[in-house]
Amino acid sequence: MQHRRLALAAVAALVLTGCSGSGSGSPEKGLDDPAKKDIAMQLVSSAENSTLDWKAQYGYIEDIGDGRGYTAGIIGFCSGTGDMLKVVERYTARRPGNALAVFLPALRAVDGSDSHEGLEDAFTTAWAQAAADPAFRSAQDAERDDSYFDPAVERAEADGLSALGQFIYYDAYVMHGYADAVGTVGFRTIRAQALAEAGPPSEGGDEEAYLDAFLDARVAAMRTETSHGDTSRVETAQRVFVREGRLQLETPLVWKVYGESYRIDGS
Repeated sequence: MQHRRLALAAVAALVLTGCSGSGSGSPEKGLDDPAKKDIAMQLVSSAENSTLDWKAQYGYIEDIGDGRGYTAGIIGFCSGTGDMLKVVERYTARRPGNALAVFLPALRAVDGSDSHEGLEDAFTTAWAQAAADPAFRSAQDAERDDSYFDPAVERAEADGLSALGQFIYYDAYVMHGYADAVGTVGFRTIRAQALAEAGPPSEGGDEEAYLDAFLDARVAAMRTETSHGDTSRVETAQRVFVREGRLQLETPLVWKVYGESYRIDGS
C-alpha cells in the first residue's frame, strides 16, 4: 500500500508541475513568458533584420521594395499598411511635439500605398533619431503587442498550441497581418487552410501534424508574393523546430534564414 501511495503521489506531482518537451521537468511556459518572448523577438529579427539583436532595431527604416512603402522598427512596421502610422500616433500621444508628429498627415495620406510622398529623407532621419527616446521605443512595443503579439498568442492558446506554435502564429501575424489584403494572404486564411488539413490540439489533434499543415499553408501564401518568395524563415527555421520536437522552444535553437546561420543558447 505504501508503494502505491508513493506512486500516486509521484503522478499527482507530475500533473501539477507539468514538464517540457525536453524532459527537464520544468513547467511549460507560453510565449508571453519574458524569456520565451525574447527568443521570439530574436527569431523574428533574424528574418526581418538579419541579426538577433532586436533591441537595436527601433531606429531601422528602409524601403525594401515589397510594395508596402517604408519598413521600420522592431518588427517591420510599414507606412503602407497603417501600423507605422499607429506607432507615430502612439508616440505623439506620449510625447506631443516630437519630430515625427509633423509627418502624421503624410503617413495618413500614403496608407495603403507604397508612396513616399511627404516623407523621404526628413522622415527616415527623424525616425532613426527618435529611437533614442524611451517613449518611442515604448510606442513600438505597444503596437507590436496590441496588433500582433497578443492576438497571435491568444489565438494559439485557444488552439491548444505550445510556445513553438504560439511563435509560429506570431511570425505569421508579423509578415501577413490578420486579414487578407489586395495581393496578399492573411493569417486568418492561412489558419483556415491549415484547419482543413489537420485538427489543432484543442480538438484532439496532434500538434506537430497541425503545425506542419499551418506551415504548408503559410509557404503557399508566401509564394503568392514575389517579395516573400524566399521561404527559408519557415523551411530552415520553424519547420526545423517542429521536426526536432522543440515545442517549448527549448534551447539551443539552431536555424538558417536567407542562408545565414543563427543559434540561441541558454536554458
